[in-house]
Amino acid sequence: MKHSFLDNYSDIPSVIHGLDPRVKIIGFFFLTVVCVSTPASSYFSFSVYFAVLLGVLLLSKLPFHHVFGRSMAVIPFVLMVAVFIPFLKKDVIGGGYNLGIGGLTVSNSGLMVLWNVVIKSYIGVLCMILLSSTVPFPKLLKGFEDLGLPKIFTTIASFMYRYVFIITDEAQRMKRARDSRCFGGKWIWHSKVIGHMIGTLFIRSYERGERVYVAMLSRGFDGDLKGKERAQRLRSGDYIFLSVLIPIVTGVRLMV
Repeated sequence: MKHSFLDNYSDIPSVIHGLDPRVKIIGFFFLTVVCVSTPASSYFSFSVYFAVLLGVLLLSKLPFHHVFGRSMAVIPFVLMVAVFIPFLKKDVIGGGYNLGIGGLTVSNSGLMVLWNVVIKSYIGVLCMILLSSTVPFPKLLKGFEDLGLPKIFTTIASFMYRYVFIITDEAQRMKRARDSRCFGGKWIWHSKVIGHMIGTLFIRSYERGERVYVAMLSRGFDGDLKGKERAQRLRSGDYIFLSVLIPIVTGVRLMV
């Protein structure tokens, strides 16, 4: 099974796609943790992290618009939370800037906090996108399970992956039914109808999930998905990837 919005570029023949999923999980997770622990004032470190990800992107042969387009979709949500920090955080020593609008003042320390949140969030999102775009979702779950993630999490994620297209199709049918009834009016009427649609979709999804679970129990489901492949041995390319990524990231972090 393959979803175009998740696995559209996961089967491209490239160096990064050929790496073991466990290696990519470890590498990107390590880079994210090191990035989060880096002081906000270490601009050189963040530029190196970004350069490493750019190198991985080039080796993976992923389209730039795919990676950066998806990453930019997350930035507005980060800004909605962090954009008010420069105005709320007072800085007596570092000073600030008077915007001349209603007495609003932006502090230097507040701007540093904003930079810290945005750059670390963006690098973390890039790591997640590169990981999910270079590994088919079932193999990604298998990699997490081989690394010790509890099976309950991988099983739930596997069901979500299998049935998300069914829920999407159900939502499309509800939308067509709504439009066929001359849907219109003011925004208050829109919000009421959309609220009812969301509630109905939730109930239908819950009932469908219960029916599927009962059907699985009747077929002997015991919480474990059968027919999984055994973990394969790491190859030389996997060791090379980690032996290059980890020393570079660690060395840059220790220089701070």
